[in-house]
Amino acid sequence: MIALAKKHGEGPTSLKSIAKDHNLSEHYLEQLIAPLRNAQLVKSVRGAYGGYMLAKEPEDVTAGDVIRVLEGPISPVEVLEDEEPAKRDLWIKIRDAVKNVLDETTLEDLASYEDAGDQEYYMFYI
Repeated sequence: MIALAKKHGEGPTSLKSIAKDHNLSEHYLEQLIAPLRNAQLVKSVRGAYGGYMLAKEPEDVTAGDVIRVLEGPISPVEVLEDEEPAKRDLWIKIRDAVKNVLDETTLEDLASYEDAGDQEYYMFYI
């Protein structure tokens, strides 16, 4: 998604080129792109110069949006109602903090981190 954000406005990008540029399996990217397309975060373009592109502006898609599509609800652990109140409250605070960071971080932000040469600080691997 960061690769598509960096190419936003330049037309569709093939999964093959993304796989090559980021040393990833094209087959792996094919598995990721389907749920992203179904969630209308990306759109596909057919043809010789086809590929994929963001369906929205990079500033309108958050890391939280992407993670929820690919991984499900954001929660570091399942909070149990019968948990000790102090522990339960701590896990709820952690969950909410993680959600807030992910929901406030856009693809535009992530693409600009990479452009600024901050890759050593931001490792986005699944």
